[in-house]
Amino acid sequence: MSRYLLKFGGTSLADINQIQNIASRIKVISDQGHELAVVVSAMSGKTNELISMVSEVSADYCPEEYDVIVSSGEQVSAGLLAISLKKIGLNSRSWLGWQIPIITEGVHSFSRIKDINVNAINITLKKREIAVIAGFQGISSSGRITTLGRGGSDTSAVALAAALKADRCDIYTDVDGVYTSDPRLVPKAKKLNKVTYEEMLEMASLGAKVLQTRSVELAKNKKVRLQVLSSFNNVSGTMVVDEDEILEKEIVSGIAYSPNEAKITVSGVSDKPGIAARIFGPLADSDINVDMIVQNISLDKKTTDLTFTITRNQLKQAINVLEKNKDNLGYEKIISNDKVVKVSVVGVGMRSHPGVAQKMFSILGEKNINIHVISTSEIKVSVLIDEEYTELAVRSLHTVYGLDEN
Repeated sequence: MSRYLLKFGGTSLADINQIQNIASRIKVISDQGHELAVVVSAMSGKTNELISMVSEVSADYCPEEYDVIVSSGEQVSAGLLAISLKKIGLNSRSWLGWQIPIITEGVHSFSRIKDINVNAINITLKKREIAVIAGFQGISSSGRITTLGRGGSDTSAVALAAALKADRCDIYTDVDGVYTSDPRLVPKAKKLNKVTYEEMLEMASLGAKVLQTRSVELAKNKKVRLQVLSSFNNVSGTMVVDEDEILEKEIVSGIAYSPNEAKITVSGVSDKPGIAARIFGPLADSDINVDMIVQNISLDKKTTDLTFTITRNQLKQAINVLEKNKDNLGYEKIISNDKVVKVSVVGVGMRSHPGVAQKMFSILGEKNINIHVISTSEIKVSVLIDEEYTELAVRSLHTVYGLDEN
């Protein structure tokens, strides 16, 4: 007998019919004799609907009450799925975050889990009762409901899997695994049987929507075996595992891209110690996350241009912060561009194989694609290019690294 944590996302629970289909799928697994805990997201579109209702009432809303409202979508899903399971003869009950309890640090809308007391859940699992748990939520030390941020049900699932010592955490979604690239952009993309935590972290951070970044990081730290698979078919999925479990590591596992990018160049800044800190300090104070950075020093070594990337939705805010600090920074002008995209080559095999970056730069050059910014890590090479070349770049790289489906 194994203990599994199953997590179902919003698209898997889109309506009553789909919830009942999921209940039937859970029954198949339960009938095999396994202990099951199930984490659910809100029904598809429900969280956005609840957020809109909050905004309609007040633009200056109380964050504590916001969390009470937006967390109710998962409560509905848990109750409906528990009823559906009972209807087909399975012993089950719903659990909310505060009932377990899942203790969080108390920050609203983007809280972090501090501790989970799984004593009560353990008792019910040993009695062969299926625990249906509302994801995305917890409770603070002051007794208020808190939420874990968008996509937080993935984090709930991994944290509970670790606390319950589950043999595996299965994440059911609307795709049947992790692919070498976005199949919508690259028709020849193929599904990976296994991918490392590190590779999945890079892919998730670069825009792959299969798993939330925080959940992958938590799975890596807690050694939780993850499987990504589809709610809509019975094919095997992709296992997210420790690097040691993959004997023959591919040099490149995938080509990822992030369209939500913007580039800022702060031009004509004095080239002297501390200037970078003076530029990026106010941005950090405004919770603006800076990603790729490149510095160009003038020939006379008196001035420098600093170029960096941020998310598009923070572009206007970042420019405002820089303009407010112009007297302190002493730059000549700000140049921005929100028509760019970040394309990345990812693979743990890059650690021991030179020439990956050179091949990337060569193929982009052959296709007359200009590179604005370059950044690297141990298992990733990223470039910033004009967004009009996204499809050409991603498909060309996918082919040149031998990732196309035969």
